[in-house]
Amino acid sequence: MPLHLRHVVLQGYRRADGLYDIEGHLRDTKSYDRASHGVFVKAGQPIHEMRLRITIGTDLLVRDVHVESVVVPYIGHCDAIATNYGKLKGMKLGAGFMREARTLFGGANGCTHMTELIGAVATAAFQTMSEELNASATQQPFQLDGCHALRTDGPIVKEFHPKWYRAER
Repeated sequence: MPLHLRHVVLQGYRRADGLYDIEGHLRDTKSYDRASHGVFVKAGQPIHEMRLRITIGTDLLVRDVHVESVVVPYIGHCDAIATNYGKLKGMKLGAGFMREARTLFGGANGCTHMTELIGAVATAAFQTMSEELNASATQQPFQLDGCHALRTDGPIVKEFHPKWYRAER
């Protein structure tokens, strides 16, 4: 029997105004009753339940942030840091984004669980907008060289993206 379950759901939506809302929902449960630091949680009940929504455009600039701590173990403490995540506004998804987020929200400056959710939401943003981001015939698709299978010197790129193929390095 598993002792711990983390359930993460990521959803992306295109809004009527052309922007995108990317939502992450994290829920942690245990398969047993748990008492820790004066907090008692019954088996199957959430220990953590949190939501993060960012609003972005195809320029990958974060325009709005909504953080919600639905269930936290230390009410009035865990949830007190939520407003710090407004610092995501104005940041741009791309190289260095998670490094900067970890600097801003690492350790006592944030919530470990919410900060982990940032990376998942950022990845979901690219998946949500992939068709629109890759619509240009003049820019290399963003996912090329982002993983082993889609390396620009590999057979997949050679077959499906020959314009961007580079012979073995």
